[in-house]
Parts: sequence; C-alpha cells; structure tokens
Amino acid sequence: MSKLMKYEFRKTLATKLILLGITAVAEIAFLLGLYLEKTRLLATSVAILTLLAIGGILMIGLGSILIFHRDINTKQSYMLFMTPNSCYKILGAKVIENGLSILLGGAFFFTLGAIDIALLFAKEGNIQEMWKWIEDLIHSINKNIQLDAKGLACVTFGLLSSWIATVTTAYLAEAVSAALLNGKKYNGVLSFALFLVITILLSWLGQKATQAIVSVNLGFLIQGGIFLLASGLMYVATAQTMERKLSV
Repeated sequence: MSKLMKYEFRKTLATKLILLGITAVAEIAFLLGLYLEKTRLLATSVAILTLLAIGGILMIGLGSILIFHRDINTKQSYMLFMTPNSCYKILGAKVIENGLSILLGGAFFFTLGAIDIALLFAKEGNIQEMWKWIEDLIHSINKNIQLDAKGLACVTFGLLSSWIATVTTAYLAEAVSAALLNGKKYNGVLSFALFLVITILLSWLGQKATQAIVSVNLGFLIQGGIFLLASGLMYVATAQTMERKLSV
C-alpha cells in the first residue's frame, strides 16, 4: 500500500508544486505590500491568497479525480490493473493519498493565513483585536461555532469527512460510467449526473439527521459519521465495480 501511495503522490506532485509556487509569489507580494505600505499590492495579494486557499484545496481534489478518470478510461488502465495489487488496494491508495493531501493542504493554508493575519494586525498596532476579528468572521457564518480546540476539531472532522465523501462519490460515478460507457460519447455526462444525484442525496441525509440537533459540534460529528459511512460503502462499491467490470 505504501508503494501505491507514493506512486499516487508522484502523479499529483506537479499540481501541488505549481500551487505552492504561486502561493510563494503571492506571499512575497503580501509581505512587500505590508512592510513597504503599498496598499494596492497588499489588497491584491490578500485577494489572491484567499482564492488560493479555497481553490487550492479544490484543485488537489479535482486533480485526483481527473487522474482516476484517466486511469480507468484510457489504455493506461491496463498498466494499472496488471500490477500485483487488488482493486481495493489501488483505490484505497488513491483515497488515502487524497485525504492526507487535503488535510495537509488545509493545515498549510490555515497556518499561513493565521500568520499573515497576525503580521497584519501587529503592523497596524492592533494585535489584541486579531482574535475578536476572527471570532466575528466565523460567527458571521455560524454564530454557534465554538472557537476552542473541541469546536475546531469537530469542524475539521466534518469538513474532511465531507470531502472524502465527495471524492469517493466521484470515484464511484467514474467507475460506473466507465463500466457502462467506456470510451463512449456520453461517458462524462453519465458520470457527472450520477455524481450529482449521490451528492444531493448525501446532503439531504446529513441535513435530516442533524435537523433536531442543537449542538453545532454534535451536528458536525453526526454529519461526519454519515459521510464516512457513505464513503466506506462507495469505496467498496467502486472497488467491486473495478474488479468485475474494469480489471483485465
């Protein structure tokens, strides 16, 4: 499994390096704008860093899905399935590598954002207002979110579980589509339609399960549990589809 994970990491490394390079340039621009008091440069760099933090995580996930699409819809699939590994291991390596990449990417951008905010407030002489500003920002999204270790852990668990469910949903949609319409004209349409249906159903189940829950932390935990359970089921379904319909 470790060799497969290293292989998957190498396949997505180029995307991550490009993202890291763009982030480094934007961060340098931020620091120059901050300490040279170039307001326009500072504002532009903050906007770019914010977009990178949001889009970068999305890019990492989409990159993994696109690679999976290529793996099972092109001649490259013969190389994939001829290795002495089961489809469960092949798919498991993809899911674990993507989940770890999302987690580390999120931690990286969160840490970088926290440092930049601290530098910004320190430069302006209002470092004591930094935490209040962060609280106000998060409470504007949901006033019941607790900004303590337990609250942040619950939010992280819920978000990570949600993304793993999204990725495994996409994998299942791609595998079913490839099994039914491998190389056919409407392959992508079927895959996207199936992905939307399952995603909407999961979202509906998550909302119904937490409708009467007052505690935000408990709500995130329950939703995360539902997403992880669904991810496990879709992982098995995808691996089975690969074994029976796609493996050579």
